[in-house]
Amino acid sequence: MAELKSLAKDTAIYGLSSIIGRFLNYLLVPIYAMAMSASSGGYGIVTEVYAWTALLMVILTYGMETTFFRFVNKEAENPAIVYSTVLKMVGTTSLFFAIICILLLRPIASVMGYADHPWYIGMMVFVVAQDAFQCIPFAYLRYKRQALKFALLKLLFIILNIALNLTYYVFMKGNDVFYAFLFNLICTSFIGLLLIPTLKFRGGFNRHLAKRMLNYSYPILILGIAGILNQVADKIIFRHVYPDAESAKSQLAIYGACSKIAMIMAMLTQAFRYAYEPFVFGKSKDKDSKETYAQGMKYFIIFTLLAFLAVMFYLDILKYILQPDYWEGLKVVPIVMAAEIFMGVYFNLSFWYKLIDQTKWGAYFSFAGCFVLIAINVIFVPIYGYIACAWAGFTGYAVAMLLSYFIGQKKFPINYDLKNIGTYVLLAIILYLIAMNLPFENSILVLTVRTVLLFVFVAYIIKKDLPLKAIPFINRFVK
Repeated sequence: MAELKSLAKDTAIYGLSSIIGRFLNYLLVPIYAMAMSASSGGYGIVTEVYAWTALLMVILTYGMETTFFRFVNKEAENPAIVYSTVLKMVGTTSLFFAIICILLLRPIASVMGYADHPWYIGMMVFVVAQDAFQCIPFAYLRYKRQALKFALLKLLFIILNIALNLTYYVFMKGNDVFYAFLFNLICTSFIGLLLIPTLKFRGGFNRHLAKRMLNYSYPILILGIAGILNQVADKIIFRHVYPDAESAKSQLAIYGACSKIAMIMAMLTQAFRYAYEPFVFGKSKDKDSKETYAQGMKYFIIFTLLAFLAVMFYLDILKYILQPDYWEGLKVVPIVMAAEIFMGVYFNLSFWYKLIDQTKWGAYFSFAGCFVLIAINVIFVPIYGYIACAWAGFTGYAVAMLLSYFIGQKKFPINYDLKNIGTYVLLAIILYLIAMNLPFENSILVLTVRTVLLFVFVAYIIKKDLPLKAIPFINRFVK
């Protein structure tokens, strides 16, 4: 129980910073939406370029975050040498990537369809190279349990980025997409300067260690590529398969903006991951580790279901972060949120093959899901538009999740509380269907009833798995 409390504490810090950060980042959506109308397609450009950035981030880190945690927790390894070796590896590859891309900037921009604006791509090249390198010192902060420092640096980036965007797009009434990328570059570079004291190269570079880490990480790289393609492939290929080239950017803008509302689920998954990954590898030697993993899975599902209900019940309020010409895309929100739940469950299931050093399985599962996602996009986007993108993500993650569960139970069986988890899922579905089909037109009455339904779910959690006596501070007032 003490370990779960420690996990909860770290998750709370990561989660609070992530919640605040994502909330502040949401401000960019209405800022961009007000400055760039859906018809202009400006936000579609932002959506597509950042999709490429996410894919490149996975390639340039090539699984070294997870590899760092695996090797730094091995008794036979020197943590200082592990950290220094990983820093030099990722730093070198990121530098080469930036140099090659800048030398070939115009051909690359032309192939991507931005021949008239090559520095949209050039700025993001520098951003992604720096971000990839910064992943390692940020991982080091997590290893050292310096959650507060980690959170403050992440929040500082977001606050500075929003301040610059507010100044240009709101106060100066600007509307040039160029500055969205420029501000990201400025903020990323500033955080890089603040991370310099965290860089420790004195451990040297161990070639034998590097080779072993690469052998461990390359399946994670393949897994990561497939995994991130599940998240961004629809945005990358949308313009190439949508039949109307003129409206493709505006449709992508609508889909990208509305998907942002659903990203609260990705936020919770990321917060949980930041705390859970070092926790799992540190816990792997304990006899009761499987029981702890099972409990962690249950609580993750409980609170992501709670987040799903909260977002959907108050979507009529949340939609005002967008302009009305984006609202037609709100129908994708529940589908994207459900897909994010599947992704989170898949992430939790993924530890079985990481702990037995068979990361190749992750690549198999993710590529299966990715194949399904891309196939659905290519076949159905020309017919149904961006709604097919949402269902493609839902189906792709479901396939990867189910494959990982069934094969994992044979290779590294964990006794998950499926009965209790199933009850929560069923209750959430029932409450959702009731809330979305209320026979009222009065918006205040609808929100009131939905709030009551949300409290029903919370009350069930408290009664079943989270008694008030177990919650710090609150337990002082409960006998």
